[in-house]
Amino acid sequence: MHRFYGLSAFMRQRFGKRVRKIPLDAGFSCPNRDGTLSAAGCVFCNPEGSGSGMAARGLTLPEQWRFWRDIHVKKHGVAEFTGYLQSYTNTYGPIEKLRAVLGELAGLPGLTSLALGTRPDCLDDARLDLLARQKERLGLDAVFLELGLQTADNATLRHINRGHDAAAFADAARAGAERGLLVVAHVMAGLPGPRGREGGEALAATVDFLNGLPVHGVKFHNVYVCRGTRLAKWFGEGRYKPPTLDEYLAWLSGALARLDPRTVVHRLNGNPARGELLGPDWAGNMRRLHNRVRDHFEAHDVWQGKEHGAENGPSPWFDPEYEER
Repeated sequence: MHRFYGLSAFMRQRFGKRVRKIPLDAGFSCPNRDGTLSAAGCVFCNPEGSGSGMAARGLTLPEQWRFWRDIHVKKHGVAEFTGYLQSYTNTYGPIEKLRAVLGELAGLPGLTSLALGTRPDCLDDARLDLLARQKERLGLDAVFLELGLQTADNATLRHINRGHDAAAFADAARAGAERGLLVVAHVMAGLPGPRGREGGEALAATVDFLNGLPVHGVKFHNVYVCRGTRLAKWFGEGRYKPPTLDEYLAWLSGALARLDPRTVVHRLNGNPARGELLGPDWAGNMRRLHNRVRDHFEAHDVWQGKEHGAENGPSPWFDPEYEER
């Protein structure tokens, strides 16, 4: 039984085949690191900006594409890919840089869709219009606009030094959706807040917030502690304790049950890079974590939308082979 509307199901229904994602590092920075908003960054963000670091090693986007594409073709036998501009904030800086980066994507073999990660406060009409035009110019079937929200609680957003509020996310989501971009929200469970660590109620409230917006997809992340972050300092001092696996499973189940069943679930957990994880230990075993999440859903009869219009059981479109009639 398919208990949520996974990205693989959406892509299979949209493209008729498996589509893999290729991470791309275009060398962007972040206003929360270069001193514009702050030089400290978000308390949880690793120094590499959750990217591959390939731009710093001098690899162009076409070179990065060839590197990852060759691996996927050989290992998985796939021929179509989503290019994921992942590292840091990919609409920050002069719009000419964004235009040049998007121009480098033209002609990449197998590029069928684009995902671009950014902050909601680093978007304006000109950048959104530019992104919307790329769908036609690059011959893409979809453009995903991945926006970091993390939580809908403004007090927590201030505490983690996020640099924007929930209203900024809402404005960016509406503006992106109006232009045909598929908005994907990033949310985190277990963030440190001014009144203590957030739990299941905060994650549920964030999902309720997303349900009221034109959000196409969501990525759920469990908070884990990375080396070189302010959260690592708090962790070492005993000021922050990451969630246990049982806590995260319970919080995630509650949130998924509240999530609109038409929203595509892109991720169910975070994925630390090799060597960066300080805690909790369970966050570093991806295969075991995936299995535990799915076993928990089965054992507790959890499905997406159970408390949001899908009370009678999982929706049929959760199946990758579903064809809407």
